[in-house]
Amino acid sequence: MRIRTAVVSLATALTGILAVPTAAGAAPDGPQHIIGGSAVSSAPWAAAVFSDGEFFCSGTIISPNYVLTAAHCIEGSMSVRIGSVNRTSGGVTRTVTSVKTRYDLALMRLSSSVSTSYVSLSSSYPPVGSTNSLFGWGRTCYSGCDASTILKTADVEVTTTRQTDAYGGRAIGSSGIDGAAWRGDSGGPQFYNGAQVGVASTADGVSRQYYGSVAYNRSWIRSVAGV
Repeated sequence: MRIRTAVVSLATALTGILAVPTAAGAAPDGPQHIIGGSAVSSAPWAAAVFSDGEFFCSGTIISPNYVLTAAHCIEGSMSVRIGSVNRTSGGVTRTVTSVKTRYDLALMRLSSSVSTSYVSLSSSYPPVGSTNSLFGWGRTCYSGCDASTILKTADVEVTTTRQTDAYGGRAIGSSGIDGAAWRGDSGGPQFYNGAQVGVASTADGVSRQYYGSVAYNRSWIRSVAGV
């Protein structure tokens, strides 16, 4: 299932979009597993993604003018809060003036530039078996709770680099070590050795998650955002 925070109609039995759902779209009760992980104290590159003024997804700022998130997060009037670990306050806010998508990746152009620390983007896949880190404001339990107010992180183990994202692009599969991605984590980053390797696309809310590959889309990102 894709894991943004709103109800989506393309959910399957095994995986789901990672954006935040309404109560009507909540999954059945399951393990309380971020789900798991730990809170983050500083993340100047973090971008909370809003649709029509409501928190919707996670993301990263990759250059003064562009935020990277998931394509399935694009809906309505988009805006972002950048540089604060609290999705409700702090940092700086910008509206989004245009969007480019490829598979389940989206590049949102900001209304004006933001000066901060930008993520480094990887041009290679993380090794299978490596420990990677996920970040996002997603739900902290499988059902019955809201998206986290504070940015969270969890470690995962890469199981494959040959999965597919929600829209058929290449994706990195992983299993949870101390946490798992879930609704609200859509568009958030996966890091290996300090560089972003993936963008949250789908998950089962228990352990397994698939992140759209940055390396697979690297030349496209460079052609749009210049980085």
